[in-house]
Amino acid sequence: MPNPQDGDLAPGLYLVSVPIGNARDITLRALDVLRDADVLAAEDTRSLRRLMQIHAVPMGTRRVLAYHDHNGPAMRPKLLSALAEGSSVAYASEAGTPLVADPGYALAREAIAAGHPVTAVPGASAALAALAVGGLPTDRFFFAGFLPVSKAQRRRAMEALRGVPGTLVIYESPRRVAAMLADAAAVLGADRPAALCRELTKRFETVRRGALGELAAALADAPVPKGEIVVLIGEGDSESVSEIDLEGMLDAALGHASVRDAAAEVAAATGLPRRRVYQMALRRTAKEHNDDDDGDV
Repeated sequence: MPNPQDGDLAPGLYLVSVPIGNARDITLRALDVLRDADVLAAEDTRSLRRLMQIHAVPMGTRRVLAYHDHNGPAMRPKLLSALAEGSSVAYASEAGTPLVADPGYALAREAIAAGHPVTAVPGASAALAALAVGGLPTDRFFFAGFLPVSKAQRRRAMEALRGVPGTLVIYESPRRVAAMLADAAAVLGADRPAALCRELTKRFETVRRGALGELAAALADAPVPKGEIVVLIGEGDSESVSEIDLEGMLDAALGHASVRDAAAEVAAATGLPRRRVYQMALRRTAKEHNDDDDGDV
């Protein structure tokens, strides 16, 4: 139930953005909400307690409830019950903006479905901070979050991202970033511009920019980096599609279409000049006929 000694924060769910590193990167409004909310919930209770101590936000008699991926199904009914009783509930992720690669989505969705007000308290975001310093186009970008752990699944996920018309924003573990960059160079193209952003807003913040192949080679034999990592990958240039890729696409298209139609299909998919693709298709069919003739006795 609401505490009459708290401020006049209206009932509802408040999604509070917290710093991604530098403790001073928090808004005055976020501090007000943390001070006045009836119920506090956090992905990492220790991190939120420490942040509130740094900024002298009193806890009073409140405690911070843990809400994360592992206990979400059990904890959501309790938080929804508090909302139903007219309480104000503030939820904070471990770092950054809730719901962005964060377990808060299910809580917000169920609160909305139950008719409770849901309010965003904007602030820090690793994705936006990386875009600001990465040096890649920001007019269009796609947040891909964390890619799959296994190599095969990660490469399949990258194949699906291949044609995204904008900068890719990817979160990655320091232990896997070298393998991820190697896969990205192989699948997306070694010449794509990229940026490796590490420890954003913190003392040892570093941004490394270059082609995907260069970054992959630099990390291949280097020690495992420390800290949180955001990888930016620039939009692919249709002219950089490799000959091997084109041959594979043409062979697949020629399996069900005429030379002209297959060329048109691949040209549309890659953005390459139709005439160039058509000429390559002619060479592919001619090579296939020559190979068949060589095999005759």
